[in-house]
Amino acid sequence: MPFVALAKKGLIFCKKFKMFYVYIIQSIEKQDEFYTWFSENLKQRLEEHNTWKSIHTNRHKPWELVFYSAFKNKKDALYFEKYLKSASWIAFRNKRLVSKV
Repeated sequence: MPFVALAKKGLIFCKKFKMFYVYIIQSIEKQDEFYTWFSENLKQRLEEHNTWKSIHTNRHKPWELVFYSAFKNKKDALYFEKYLKSASWIAFRNKRLVSKV
């Protein structure tokens, strides 16, 4: 789990926070294929996408991470994931966020 440093009266305290990630991966071989999802362990999840552990992404692997956002609150992460799957965000993603070769 990531640590967040908190300053209080000149001292630094570390408090563990459970983080929730929303991410977008792009197929390296098929550049127009994207996958948006939510995870509590981003590193492990990306590894699963690039092995045979994810039935949804097996066809277009290997994948690379093109965007992620971290949240302290699961509800906020799930709300943001839903937004990332909306038509307006997909248009922004295709125009500004990712490159297609």
